[in-house]
Amino acid sequence: MKPNSNFTWDDLQYFLAVARTGQLSTAARHLRTSHATVSRRIDRLEFALKVKLFERNPRGYVLTSIGQRFIETAEKIEAETDRLQADVATGVTAQRGVIRMSAPEGFANFFFTQRMGAFYAQHPNISLELVTIQQIMSLSRKEADIAVTLDPPKAGPYSTDKITDYNLNVYASAEYLAKSGPIRRRDDLLAHPFIGYIEDMIFAPGLDYLGDVHPGIKPRFQSSSIFAQLTATKNGFGLCVLPHFIARAQPDLTIVLPEEVTLTRSYWLVCHRDLSSVPRVRSVSDYIYSAVRTNQEAFLRASTGG
Repeated sequence: MKPNSNFTWDDLQYFLAVARTGQLSTAARHLRTSHATVSRRIDRLEFALKVKLFERNPRGYVLTSIGQRFIETAEKIEAETDRLQADVATGVTAQRGVIRMSAPEGFANFFFTQRMGAFYAQHPNISLELVTIQQIMSLSRKEADIAVTLDPPKAGPYSTDKITDYNLNVYASAEYLAKSGPIRRRDDLLAHPFIGYIEDMIFAPGLDYLGDVHPGIKPRFQSSSIFAQLTATKNGFGLCVLPHFIARAQPDLTIVLPEEVTLTRSYWLVCHRDLSSVPRVRSVSDYIYSAVRTNQEAFLRASTGG
């Protein structure tokens, strides 16, 4: 595979953008250019290499077997280019580009986005795309550059590190507890309506926790959104298992059976190994680690009190 004189590094950037998104329009948005320009650059690259890198179909661009092999080379060149830019640049100018991050709704909305101002102050040349849809973004297909997950991947070419453990408790509004019957032990929970996730839409084992509270609990209201669950709890609909870092900021919520029912889950930071040393990816991951360490008490509840 020997490129001719028309082959440039710019063409590689267009190739990687399309390979990672599968869509010309999405790649164009990432590259801050037009759909037509991306299409033209891909055509030029295939002509220069004299190979077909993508199959075109109504759903988008799919890598051919040659394209799959070529992406490994392109990503190595990208990583080396980023390292070179970091060496020759100074300060924050070494860190630039777009990072797409996937994270659970709770971590994204109730922790990370509240601290984005500090991140942008440190890294003004990095643009973030935060995905919180209820699904697992594919790092192997480069649908996301970095992901915060509830469960580490069991296999694959990933760099995985634990961010933190976090506690969850059963919560209810003060208004609900004032009008409901007393809750003195786990079995009493069965007499109260519960709020939880839609069972057949739970996208991570770490979210399937009502059975750990009591095997007999059947939620009366279910939602795929933790924000909707929180809102229902605050409005006195019933009991809900919520992370401490979310519920602690709600003065109208009270922990139910605080000494008897406490769950622990973990957040993990996952990145494709090929991207783990890219400076802008490293900047985002380092910031997440630092922000969590600085606010560790928000994630882990003390053994007494709320």
